[in-house]
Amino acid sequence: MHSPERRVPPPAPRKPTRTLSAAGELLRALAAPVRIAIVLQLREADRCVHELVEALGVAQPLISQHLRVLKAAGVVHGERHGREVVYRLVDEHLAHIVVDAVTHVDEGPRGVDQTDRTPRTEEM
Repeated sequence: MHSPERRVPPPAPRKPTRTLSAAGELLRALAAPVRIAIVLQLREADRCVHELVEALGVAQPLISQHLRVLKAAGVVHGERHGREVVYRLVDEHLAHIVVDAVTHVDEGPRGVDQTDRTPRTEEM
């Protein structure tokens, strides 16, 4: 039973199950720290694997593995330029998802006394 002071809002429009499943797959593809870092790098500029290795300090096979996951999920596209493959984000929406998530975490928990926060590593 709802409180008499609270007006019950109408339900949000329902999305088809296949849309929700595809969105879940996309979020799973983005749900690894290295893949988030790759998206943030590609947001700034198109990059080849060795540039991502240098920028992120991660081994080349691991970068390649994460790029395969992002490519399969439709997050990145690779284009061959001679011996190199240059990767770019498929569209800017994907960067917004990642940037918004990172910004949300950087802002700290909402509704919690900020003095009770455990310091993050970069704050120590």
